Amino acid sequence: MKRRTLPVATALAATAALLLTACGGGDDKSSDNDKIAGADQTSQKPSKSAEPAGAAKDKPDGVDVSLPKDMNLVFDWDKPKAKNEAAAMDDAANYVRAIYHGVDKGTTKDAAVTAYATGDGLHYAETQISDRVDDGWTATGTRRHYRATTHSAPNGKSVEIAFCVDSSKFYGKEVKTGKVRKTKPSIEDFDYFKIIMVKFPTSDKLWQASKVFVEVKAAKCQ
Repeated sequence: MKRRTLPVATALAATAALLLTACGGGDDKSSDNDKIAGADQTSQKPSKSAEPAGAAKDKPDGVDVSLPKDMNLVFDWDKPKAKNEAAAMDDAANYVRAIYHGVDKGTTKDAAVTAYATGDGLHYAETQISDRVDDGWTATGTRRHYRATTHSAPNGKSVEIAFCVDSSKFYGKEVKTGKVRKTKPSIEDFDYFKIIMVKFPTSDKLWQASKVFVEVKAAKCQ
């Protein structure tokens, strides 16, 4: 599936902006930039409870982020020792899962999306989902996330999770026909993400994605 431009209503910073990309596939992009970790940011209450409701692997915070067997998201990284950074990293992965769970279910109103996203992070997730759903696409294959780093804000309320993404084995699939659109591996398969995770006010465990920045065609991720 070709990558496509996804509009994001966020003011550009005076410095060079990172390019925003669709998670997992596209050609053209739109740009986006905002505050770094440590700036004052707020979290919003999910539409459904995100408090722990069991130990099920696909419901880490009481919401379903399970994916079909042919949609494999691999998070090949080591968890940091710092408690907040480890929790934020876990929920950054859940944020990515939530996006593709929404794609699979064909809705932007999925509980997982509203649990793991807020503000611009929520808008980004909804845009990724609607772009695919509106055009009749889902995804299949393996999307690898690796070389993760973390950076905590001085106030302890936000953590920047940065990582590489390899989508060379992750493809678009037509919902109606099941036809998979494979593309030749190229530099366009590699992106570098920075997600700003903010602590949910009433939970010590839940973190939400509030900002998403992406450097596309990231040679450093090859």
